[in-house]
Amino acid sequence: MAQLNPRQREAVHYIDGPCLVLAGAGSGKTSVITRKIAYLIEECGMAARHIAAVTFTNKAAREMKERVTSLVKGPASKGLTVSTFHNLGLNIIRREHKTLGYKSNFSIFDAEDARALLKELMMKEGDFNTDHLDMVQNQISNWKNDLTTPDAAISKANSSGEEMMALVYKRYNQALKAYNAVDFDDLILAPVQLFIDHPDVLERWQKKIRYLLVDEYQDTNSSQYLLVKQLVGGRGGLTVVGDDDQSIYAWRGARPENMSLLKKDYPSLNLIKLEQNYRSTSRILKTANHLIAHNPHEFDKALWSEMGMGEPLRLIRCANEEAEAERVATEIFLQRQRRQIKFSDFAILYRGNHQARLLEMKLQQHQIPYKLSGGQSFFGRTEIKDIMAYLRLIMNTDDDNAFLRVINTPRRQIGTGTLESLSRYATEREVSLFDATQEMGIQSHIPKKNLERIQRFAHWIGQVRDNGENDPIGAVREMIEDIDYEGWLHQNASSPKVAEGRMGNVWFLVDSIKWIIERFEEDGEEASLEAAVAKLLLRDMLERQEEEEEMDQVQMLTLHASKGLEYPHVFLVGMEEDLLPHRTSIEEDNVEEERRLAYVGITRAKRTLTMTLAGKRKMYGEIMETTPSRFIDELPEEDLEREGFGDHCPDLNQSRGEETLDNILSMFDDL
Repeated sequence: MAQLNPRQREAVHYIDGPCLVLAGAGSGKTSVITRKIAYLIEECGMAARHIAAVTFTNKAAREMKERVTSLVKGPASKGLTVSTFHNLGLNIIRREHKTLGYKSNFSIFDAEDARALLKELMMKEGDFNTDHLDMVQNQISNWKNDLTTPDAAISKANSSGEEMMALVYKRYNQALKAYNAVDFDDLILAPVQLFIDHPDVLERWQKKIRYLLVDEYQDTNSSQYLLVKQLVGGRGGLTVVGDDDQSIYAWRGARPENMSLLKKDYPSLNLIKLEQNYRSTSRILKTANHLIAHNPHEFDKALWSEMGMGEPLRLIRCANEEAEAERVATEIFLQRQRRQIKFSDFAILYRGNHQARLLEMKLQQHQIPYKLSGGQSFFGRTEIKDIMAYLRLIMNTDDDNAFLRVINTPRRQIGTGTLESLSRYATEREVSLFDATQEMGIQSHIPKKNLERIQRFAHWIGQVRDNGENDPIGAVREMIEDIDYEGWLHQNASSPKVAEGRMGNVWFLVDSIKWIIERFEEDGEEASLEAAVAKLLLRDMLERQEEEEEMDQVQMLTLHASKGLEYPHVFLVGMEEDLLPHRTSIEEDNVEEERRLAYVGITRAKRTLTMTLAGKRKMYGEIMETTPSRFIDELPEEDLEREGFGDHCPDLNQSRGEETLDNILSMFDDL
């Protein structure tokens, strides 16, 4: 506790009622949450099994649990729940699956699975254009996050298009239930609805979770807010930590107004502000405070620091986007030499991923190593997930999720109605979908022609499995050719080149399986297809869980992805109207969130911040003159050092030229 400042200590010790900790950027909020958990266990005598802390990412949850474990030694922390919202929801569904009407082996549909099901349903409806698939999927997600049922969506529809979407939503939910499956949004919605319909179940969970701590509260959506409210009940055993100035996820349902609702739902709410920043210089914080003051606030706060004023912030206007990328690359190259620091001390932040391509090219030209965040993992690619699903089903015919993914990939003229009938029968019999196809009783539930197609597929899966015992790789190659997966890719890809690239990934996967089997044989272990696939699946899971290896690389990432991170030296590129703020946000009158996004970018910087913009930029296929971002005018002029705005300063230019020359000469001295 001695390491905490007075406000942090107050937040840790307050347990007399609901508490809102308004935690500014870099103010040590994770320390408050973890030490409060330790305080509840060690000083207040609360059993760890009655405490739950929830956040939004697995990484944050892991870090939180590790910190608590280091603070609370021995068995005292046993039973503590530290998880994401969705993991908490999943645990509730697992415990209460019978009441919710699911079998214990229910499947979880990821975005790709849900998308495939929606596409099937929209094609079946006939009148729906599948080009609108993304819009329909997003709308259904929004309805679920806002606790809007299909019937309510139908009744509120203001046009035939909205009514059609609501009908697809209804059919989608019916299909999920028939498949004994939930989607990502259901992991929150299902527990909320369960607690509404079954007060006795809610009371049991309230007795289990007697104190709840919520991180990043400004990012909660409507269903997450209600889940928190339900679990807390009237006891007031609640601490939420958040920052309304860092709410940047409205596009995925986050509602920063949930922080204001707390005062209404909990009149005795105790507000504690964490305003001391342990990350940035005072000049960076002053600039961030100036900018965010232009947004309306329910809760006022001002970040401050004891780290000194620091260097002026730099604002550089370049002739065009190529000159901007070149300037950023040379600045990093020269500053690394001058400051004698690492490449990993630098980060380049941008509004959209499309800005990264030119920056990458310039970094490569200057031989500057970099890491591009947000890239898709190999196992996350659709074509790899498809083939792995086939292999999972061959290894384990009880894997209903794999069965549903591959049954119509490629299409086998097996409709959703047939699959729903199969799923209902399997649920009644308490068998897997695959096993249900083999039972005599299924004949009275599915028309003969449709059943023949399903049974033909199941028989073929059995053949592939048998072939795999003698020649694993040969069986996998034959399987891929049997289904004409390459033809399927060409049918669904945007171009032949894209299809060829995706097929190349498939053959790389096959070569990986072959390599693993060969290693097993060399080591005298069982060299089966099952063992190789299991090893690949485990590798995938571990790669998702493990932290990236620390390497000396410049970090490149979007402003959204940068939240929660910090870097000594930050370049914030593209400070222009239509980029930051983004054109869509301007048109939708949502500039406040864009301002919060710029605020997040500024507060990532610890020592220096350099902002850049281009005089001309290629947008929407043509080169256009740009307008500097309105946010530039909202920054304190006395703390900015401008360059490229027509202001000529010979002394400054000469000193910069001499410094650059010195740096270049010093590089030769090191050789």
